[in-house]
Amino acid sequence: MEMYELALLVVGIAALAVAWLPRVLKYRVLSFPIILVVLGAVIFGLPLGFQRLDPIKYGEVTKRLTELGVIVALTGAGLKLDRKLGLKSWKTTWLLLGVTMPLTIAAIALLGWWALGFAPATALLFGAALAPTDPVLASDVQVGAPGSDETDEVRFALTSEAGLNDGLAFPFTNAAIAMALAGGSEWVGHWLLVDVLYKIAAGVVVGFLAGKFLAWLLFRVGDQHTKLAHSREGLVAVAVTLVSYAVTQLAHGYGFIAVFVAALVIRDFERDHEYHKELDRFADQLERLASAVILLLFGGALAHGLLGPISLRLVLVAAAVVFLVRPVAGMAGIGGLKMETAEKPAIAFLGIRGIGSFYYLAYGLNEAPFSRAADLWAAVALVVMTSIMVHGVTAKPAISKVTEEAREDV
Repeated sequence: MEMYELALLVVGIAALAVAWLPRVLKYRVLSFPIILVVLGAVIFGLPLGFQRLDPIKYGEVTKRLTELGVIVALTGAGLKLDRKLGLKSWKTTWLLLGVTMPLTIAAIALLGWWALGFAPATALLFGAALAPTDPVLASDVQVGAPGSDETDEVRFALTSEAGLNDGLAFPFTNAAIAMALAGGSEWVGHWLLVDVLYKIAAGVVVGFLAGKFLAWLLFRVGDQHTKLAHSREGLVAVAVTLVSYAVTQLAHGYGFIAVFVAALVIRDFERDHEYHKELDRFADQLERLASAVILLLFGGALAHGLLGPISLRLVLVAAAVVFLVRPVAGMAGIGGLKMETAEKPAIAFLGIRGIGSFYYLAYGLNEAPFSRAADLWAAVALVVMTSIMVHGVTAKPAISKVTEEAREDV
């Protein structure tokens, strides 16, 4: 089958799944991502002449496709968050980013080095690639639409954490790339100055300015007939995504951070305006379509042998990442906070891995010659597959428990 026809088929199936599956699965334990991955494996496993889906061979395509999926998801996450940004109001998020994320990267890198025998640079890339959490792959742990009542601490913490750690994984990934290219320690100074300080600051500043400009354009320019905020054009969500990302990348900053910050700024502008719901609705549909396409292709890659290098050690490492590393690191970050009984375990456990991990791995392998790339892809793919299965099944019961506990305290 030709690549063009294959692309049309995948997008068509993804669009149908986005429209139909959420209704079918609303009251069932199975999640949207599980069905998409299995469906992709079935379709691409059939003898229909599909080209082999190899993320190493098609590294640039893999990077660009997952990049698009991530930035669309970041826009959606930022537009949903009703809570105003602040040191105290976002305390859970800051602890997850400042404590849980570095501990998780260190623990996974150590497992990669000790249990899987990865070289130090490869082990660090392994840890960095699995740093981002991805609540779009389990919609049950996202906050609801703007102004909804689905804003409990668990949903907020997991959505806001994913919104920022998708960008904050970049410095660690760039450190792995520098190690692979240079070796030694001469790269550390440049890394701290450019990859940590400048690029993070550029992402925040450009994202803030882009968000302010786009919000002004939406809510201030024109009269009641020409003002964009009075229209039904949710397509503006695409502009928010692409403009903030492209400008930041041109300024050599972290576009992932900028996209999320821009969406937060727009959400904070005229907070009670009905247009926020229109933006969120369109962004959510776009996000689901992008993730559906990627998950179908992920299932296809699994069917085409992505897990070929699998071993008992790799299975044990994947289980440790999902069942041990994230929960322990999560509790280390938020253990001292005052919360309802079920909230802390839910936040600590539901650190879902997904599309961001594929992006960072493809990005790293495109930038530097890392050893054992096939093993690295197999390890990351198995962790993501385990996360999709485990968290997809447990997310609804966990959130239901938190909601039930909250009602009992009222």
